[in-house]
Amino acid sequence: MEQLRQLGEAVGSINALMAFEQELRINPRQCRLLADACAQALAAVTGEVRAQLRFEERGAKWRPIEAPLRELHRAFRDAESYVRQCFGAASAADGGGNSSWWWGRAAAVAHGTECVEQHLHAILWCVAVAVEAVEAAAEIAGSDADAIARRRTVLAKKYDRDTVDPTLFQSAHGSVYLVSRELGARMDMAWKEDRWLLSQLLEEMKSPAAARPLTKAERRLADVLAAPRGKVHPASVLLTGAGEYSVRRRLGGRLKEAQWMGESFAVKHLAGDAAEAEVAVLASVAHPNVAHAAHCFRDEERKEYLVVMDQLMARDLGSYIREVSCPRRRVPFPLVVAVDIMLQIARGMEHLHANNIYHGELNPSNVLVKPRQQHDGYVHVKVAGFERSGTVTSGAKPSANNGNANANASDGADTCIWYAPEVLEKVAGGDPAATRTEKADVYSFGMICFELLTGKVPFEDNHLQGDKTSKNIRAGERPLFPFQAPKYLVSLTKRCWHADPAQRPAFASVCRVLRYVKRFLVMNPDQQQGQADAPPPAAPPADYLDIEAQLLRRVPAWQRGGATRVADVPFQMFAYRAVEREKMAAGAHAGGRDRASDSGSEGNSVCGEENGAGATTPDDASSTVSGGTVRSRPESSDGKRTPVRKADGKTPPRQTGSQQKVKPASAVKPPTTGRKTLGVKPEVPARRPTSGHASD
Repeated sequence: MEQLRQLGEAVGSINALMAFEQELRINPRQCRLLADACAQALAAVTGEVRAQLRFEERGAKWRPIEAPLRELHRAFRDAESYVRQCFGAASAADGGGNSSWWWGRAAAVAHGTECVEQHLHAILWCVAVAVEAVEAAAEIAGSDADAIARRRTVLAKKYDRDTVDPTLFQSAHGSVYLVSRELGARMDMAWKEDRWLLSQLLEEMKSPAAARPLTKAERRLADVLAAPRGKVHPASVLLTGAGEYSVRRRLGGRLKEAQWMGESFAVKHLAGDAAEAEVAVLASVAHPNVAHAAHCFRDEERKEYLVVMDQLMARDLGSYIREVSCPRRRVPFPLVVAVDIMLQIARGMEHLHANNIYHGELNPSNVLVKPRQQHDGYVHVKVAGFERSGTVTSGAKPSANNGNANANASDGADTCIWYAPEVLEKVAGGDPAATRTEKADVYSFGMICFELLTGKVPFEDNHLQGDKTSKNIRAGERPLFPFQAPKYLVSLTKRCWHADPAQRPAFASVCRVLRYVKRFLVMNPDQQQGQADAPPPAAPPADYLDIEAQLLRRVPAWQRGGATRVADVPFQMFAYRAVEREKMAAGAHAGGRDRASDSGSEGNSVCGEENGAGATTPDDASSTVSGGTVRSRPESSDGKRTPVRKADGKTPPRQTGSQQKVKPASAVKPPTTGRKTLGVKPEVPARRPTSGHASD
């Protein structure tokens, strides 16, 4: 009940603000859309609670809905902050207040897409999780066995295989999941309508009949705000206009923090022959998880561009991980926060790839973070440094020319640790442009996931450096997780750094998997991780990568790729839940028939062995563990496995059978002889004496 009260309070605060909607001058349509979405979300969730749960059981039996409602409350508070930010510029537009401050606020928020891509994305995801949590609580509500059986039958029909269709889902559940046609159309049009309304407002302000005529400098600012994103303006508008521009400090590389019109901005200096192309790339994208250009200026005398970025971020991800790490915590973040960071990075990369932009330099120094206002551990993430790719040099330090808040990716670590093996092969052959490919970015993302989950830079414990590290990566060496991390995330990470680029998932698939992983963690708060003595987290009831593979075959729209529309997120969550229930039912049926059956296959398992990679990494028979890393054994031209030669010239002993060669011998579990069946508990072999290693 307390969570429902807090939700009502947050919606009431937003409605109180929107009572003065006529005073809004910046993003009025988006603010109204956000207010309506919050109100509809509250009505949908409370309606489900009222219909399916019993008020007198609001104690223990309502507990499954508490964590999802807290996430929804967090999304409401973020939405309220956005509305307040837009309201902050209301008075000066009519001639009162601090005019310079209004111009700065308008410049900061007028081009952004946060309303739909960030806030509505969070609200729709939270509603889908909250509805499922209510359904889970309803399955145990009451004491009437017949009533419980009826509710379970209704749920089974709701998630029937034939209902996994976007059109049917919208027709049957559009009002509950906030994906009605009317709301979807508003999501698509709100930003465009606000841009048109702003241009009309600026024309009125420039009119001679305005209450306070604009100065010449203010007219030039009005032209900047009304211009489409990417248009280049004279630098004099920025440097000597009415905005009182001043540089406050250097942020590293080509970035500076500047004060302009009362607001703090990140300003990027670009010069040289490639500057014009870089500006065009920065201005061609707009997403809350991508550091993009808001306004562009050119200094003709100095032959350089000054790009005002969309938001000032605090620091880069590598610096932030080192800052929050401490000896008392095994990992730098709670598991749900780490997954949220991974999801934001994946969403930013999904947007870039949908616009045919491939990063080529994805590493922690090119991921910028900013703690959220609520001080709950969550951060806002932006992918940066994609406007140009550097030159890959084995053993070289990460270059600062990407212009982010921190010049070094890993405090002296080799640059090559973030590059895919096929990239290192081509660069060694004299093709530095090979860094920019879709699958190479996915590999780099997998390495970032490793650092997020462990707090360790990949290969930081390896004694090899420079060109030897590059050779070992090309030979199949990968970081070894230093403790028992969640297997479903370990296997997803290993799929991303798979030696075969064709086996790496697209970022659209990664986003869908991570959304559902985050849902699993929110609905199971006891699975959170962070303390050194925390118990090993349990695995989800189904294989999410296998679910994704099945849905890719069922839903043709997912096969076409492209960035996911926010309005499609609830259906994706629904489809995952439907297939998950289908797999759980099939597993329970198979388990009842023959619990000892070995007919299943781990195939694409996300929940496979921690030190293995299921179908997403090389076979167990073709990998070794050495020096804290996992090495895949490449195939020769005749199809046989060839021995892996380390960069130091030593060849590991030849393996026999499918058992891994391990250093030390007690550090890795022996492989099981049978294969798992999805949904069936495998036979447990006799336990061997433990050696104290994390793998035990």
